[in-house]
Amino acid sequence: MAKRLYEVWKGKNKFIFRGRLIFGPDAKSLIITLLLIIVPVIIFCTNVARNLLGETSGNIAGYAILMVTVVFTIYVLLLLLLTSARDPGIVPRNLHPPTEEMCYDSSASIDVGRQTPTPRLPPTKEVIVNGVPVRVKYCITCQLYRPPRCSHCSVCDNCVERFDHHCPWVGQCIGMRNYRSFFLFISSSTILCIFIFGMSALNIKFLTNDYGTVWKAIKESPLSVVLMVYCFIFLWFVGGLTCFHLYLIGTNQVRHDAKTVSTRRTDNKKTTYETFRYRGVERPQVYDRGCLNNFREVFCSKIKPSRNNFHAYVQENERGFTRGMNSEGYIGNLDGNRREKVEDDREIGGDLLKISQRREAEDA
Repeated sequence: MAKRLYEVWKGKNKFIFRGRLIFGPDAKSLIITLLLIIVPVIIFCTNVARNLLGETSGNIAGYAILMVTVVFTIYVLLLLLLTSARDPGIVPRNLHPPTEEMCYDSSASIDVGRQTPTPRLPPTKEVIVNGVPVRVKYCITCQLYRPPRCSHCSVCDNCVERFDHHCPWVGQCIGMRNYRSFFLFISSSTILCIFIFGMSALNIKFLTNDYGTVWKAIKESPLSVVLMVYCFIFLWFVGGLTCFHLYLIGTNQVRHDAKTVSTRRTDNKKTTYETFRYRGVERPQVYDRGCLNNFREVFCSKIKPSRNNFHAYVQENERGFTRGMNSEGYIGNLDGNRREKVEDDREIGGDLLKISQRREAEDA
């Protein structure tokens, strides 16, 4: 019986609605994130906003504060869902290694006392990006050469295009297809923190005018102070993260494992991972298009469709691909095709050896 792709997926992702929504293996952390957002908003609406309605009775401002809080919170939650439940840009795994990239290592011996070239894949290869040679790595797990700026996430066990980092707060990788929604999520959360902090302070001000002293105002509405402290603490986190990603976008930096061959100035298009992994390493400006175009690329470019249709059915032979490759050949195949592949490569190696020996005999 044919199965859907999400049912035989080799990564560590979790799926719901028959593969229509994809999460990381740590998706349970979303519950904590939701509580950190929803609980303070409920406290604000049931206490602070209600007090502000009383202070501004007969004025639409009190209702506007309540409506803005509710609508903006829903907007933040939708951005969280778009970030955590979307394919971040997973590169599909190969069923077989790229045989056109095979090279032969004559140092390995197989068969009885014979030196035979053994097929191997180079660990890296060079590609040209904007006229600059870039070295990309071969991923043993996915059996492919990663595209430039792609990296393998050890948490989800997938190669992700323009991989920035794996965020435990959203339970998903941040990559090419969800980076925009991730940035909008953290920036909107920052604005929501500032708004709640400001409105709570305004409530304390109104109560101070009514009761005469700040201390009496705090005793009358202690939750306003709690919300101010809470928002102040989390503002350092989400606000600092927003500023950091503004810097990354402005300098067009996104994560990848590719290393450029040239050793000129630092590449000005890195992700969070690149910034910490390659600090102090000299690399050329391969991707930087200027600050304005860098922002346009993130916010105005069309999001590419997913390379994977997790809801689609897959054929039986499409599910037998391996998890990796070792130095002697290929392992992990379920249908035996990989073993036949190794035998063919050995026969080719033997033929090459015979040709080499024949030429040596002719020269002698």
